[in-house]
Amino acid sequence: MLRLYKSLIRPHLEYCTAAWSPHYCKDKELIERVQKRFTRMIPDLKDLSYEQRLAKTKLWSLEDRRTRADLIEVYKKFTVYQLSGSAHFLNSVITKEQEDTL
Repeated sequence: MLRLYKSLIRPHLEYCTAAWSPHYCKDKELIERVQKRFTRMIPDLKDLSYEQRLAKTKLWSLEDRRTRADLIEVYKKFTVYQLSGSAHFLNSVITKEQEDTL
């Protein structure tokens, strides 16, 4: 069941979350409710709280996953900016040194 959820349902819930991440609490709760309902369908976990079910199944809440995805995107943007900025800086330094030797 868990493999089925991870491969078929969760990708639909997380599709383009970097672009449309829900800002209203009611929207976040609606999306989270799908995962809550799924974890309740597992017979052994039916009577546990949502946090306990997440711990047993080793799943993260969808809110935590969205936060993690946002942080990864920020990291990517920052490192790409740093790399492109340093490459631009090196190119300008090389160009100035080459101009001095000419």
